[in-house]
Amino acid sequence: MSSFTVWRSEQADGADRALRTLEQLQKEQLIQIHDAAIVTWAEGARKPKTKQLHSLTGSGALGGAFWGMLFGLIFFVPLLGLAMGAGIGALAGSLTDVGIDDGFIKEVRQQVTPGTSALFLLTSDAAVDQVRERVLAEAGPMELIHTNLSADQENRLRETFSEDDATA
Repeated sequence: MSSFTVWRSEQADGADRALRTLEQLQKEQLIQIHDAAIVTWAEGARKPKTKQLHSLTGSGALGGAFWGMLFGLIFFVPLLGLAMGAGIGALAGSLTDVGIDDGFIKEVRQQVTPGTSALFLLTSDAAVDQVRERVLAEAGPMELIHTNLSADQENRLRETFSEDDATA
């Protein structure tokens, strides 16, 4: 089973430090990173900067469509207001079908704010206690926002958003 997690830092470079630690933990086979993205929100900025980490992604990577939809719902919909209405509801519904519900989106929206950074990950095979301990020790204070995906939800997520070309 995969986990979709967000590591939030009060520091602008905290997500980058956490990523370096997690890359090392992956080399030590304490976690498997399938896909990742970083959000950095400078103090005083109207919106965050987002970046998918293509260097980490392999077979089954979720791709730009997933990250664009997720970050749009979390960070940009509040800026657009109700004008987007039904279309936004449909997008949010498609994420709920794959285990990322409104509660998770609202929690991330409330916690990832100007002056913070966050690392978004799709992972599996994590030695959770060891991973958490190392990230906190090496990357500084961070908060783990977490949601588990069932095997069915993970399969639907990959089917919907994978960058792999199924026809090739």
